[in-house]
Amino acid sequence: MARESQLRTKAGRDDDFRAFATARTPHLYRTACLLAGGDTHLAEDLVQEALGRIYAQWHRTAWLVPRERIDNPAGYAHTVLVRAFLSHHGRRSSGERPVGSVPDSAARESDPALRLALVDALARLAPRDRAVLVLRFWEDRSVEQTAEVLRRSPGAVRTQTVRALGRIRAVLGDDLRELADH
Repeated sequence: MARESQLRTKAGRDDDFRAFATARTPHLYRTACLLAGGDTHLAEDLVQEALGRIYAQWHRTAWLVPRERIDNPAGYAHTVLVRAFLSHHGRRSSGERPVGSVPDSAARESDPALRLALVDALARLAPRDRAVLVLRFWEDRSVEQTAEVLRRSPGAVRTQTVRALGRIRAVLGDDLRELADH
């Protein structure tokens, strides 16, 4: 009888995780695409790795008292995604670069040229610079939230943000003036 109860409970946790993953995957994928500099294959791998890590944690904490569970699963998912991205760039295989340009896709923004220029510029930045800019400006996170995800002090995040903004402006160069005129 206890075994049946455990199996039902596990099935319920699986259903809960499946619903969570289905709802959050598109948002995680968009963030991963930005972090990966437009490399959709790497973005898919990052999302899959993040969801795998979350799944393992989901089942470990499901039986704990509420205060020890994951309080904000969406925030936790983004933290895991960013950390997976940063650890990927610490590996030797991360030096591989895709060939070609950003794939064509339907743009919902009013200015697709600006969006493509920004994605291309992000791809040229170092992984930590890219991560801080995506978290601060795309995800609209505070300095403190970004510091927590990146495991840095708020002061270090502020400094890195200023430097990364300078670098992306240098990468955009004349494109920035042309895009601003539109």
